[in-house]
Amino acid sequence: MEAGQTDTPTAASEEKEAAAAARAVAGLRVGSGYDVHRLVPGRPLILGGVHVPFDQGLAGHSDADVLVHAMIDALLGAAGLPDIGRQFPADDPQYAGADSLQLLGKVRTLLAERQWRVLNIDSTILAQRPRLAGHIPAMQVNIAQTLGVKEVSVGIKSTTTEGLDAIGAVKGIGAHAVALLLHDPSLQDCACMTPR
Repeated sequence: MEAGQTDTPTAASEEKEAAAAARAVAGLRVGSGYDVHRLVPGRPLILGGVHVPFDQGLAGHSDADVLVHAMIDALLGAAGLPDIGRQFPADDPQYAGADSLQLLGKVRTLLAERQWRVLNIDSTILAQRPRLAGHIPAMQVNIAQTLGVKEVSVGIKSTTTEGLDAIGAVKGIGAHAVALLLHDPSLQDCACMTPR
């Protein structure tokens, strides 16, 4: 090695690497969502697009699928778009009894139009009853198909609140979700904008 040379990266190469890393990070966006609905008699219980046998269902203007609603808000938030209440207003008759998976499909189209690809989504359902573990695989299939991702990219967990709060008293069910999006210019004008 000649005098004045070192084996450490030059300032120019460090700047180049930092700029590349910043561009990569700028193409990733994270969003979070939360929803909760009251349990009431006389309604079906729909979670992740699955009809879960139970003596009560969730009150709401649409099918009140709290899991999908939390995911929708996470995706919209990551993309910097208005939340579910502004996208699909509860006072709009066209959304009365709406299938939340169809709303999720509309959100997928909104994201693709803006060149956002869903990398993964993770969620937790808060429910004292009913037990949900046996229904989670079907929920994952529904959501993965709607978003056009692999099932491994859709995380769904369920937990109780140990009898605490209104959820613990079986008065409602809630859900949290976190979504990761990638900015992908190849989505422009592609067929993947239409939900399957």
